[in-house]
Amino acid sequence: MTPELQAFLLEHGFPLDQPDAPGANGLTPLMRAAKLGRLDLIDPLLAHGARVEVLNQDGCNALWLACYHGDHALIRRLVAAGTPIDQQNGNGASCLMYVSSNGKADVVELLLELGADPTLKNFDDWTALDLASSAGCLRALRRAGTRAG
Repeated sequence: MTPELQAFLLEHGFPLDQPDAPGANGLTPLMRAAKLGRLDLIDPLLAHGARVEVLNQDGCNALWLACYHGDHALIRRLVAAGTPIDQQNGNGASCLMYVSSNGKADVVELLLELGADPTLKNFDDWTALDLASSAGCLRALRRAGTRAG
């Protein structure tokens, strides 16, 4: 374990020997690092045994928290590590739906590039296109629909 990782775990109240232990709001160390944009901690956490498929109490994985932060390199790293890109949370929302509904057009484009499925529907039967809150998100998702069709 690197000194930076140990300091991070202690700072956030995580046990040193449980890489997937939930902390505040059900966030694991990997989720907390993703939310804070700590790309430097992703590989040390994975080497320490953190699992990319773990979900928080809302059914979200570390990728969701990385999308909240918005760092492209961090999102790419988590997807490359095998984090499920189309994980749907407790409301049926995927990361693509989340960023679309929050106007994060650059992250919409990134997730589409990485293979996110724009046809998934949440429990209200809405897709990321239906939830688009900005013109940039709308354009990116329409382009994706054109390529898929």
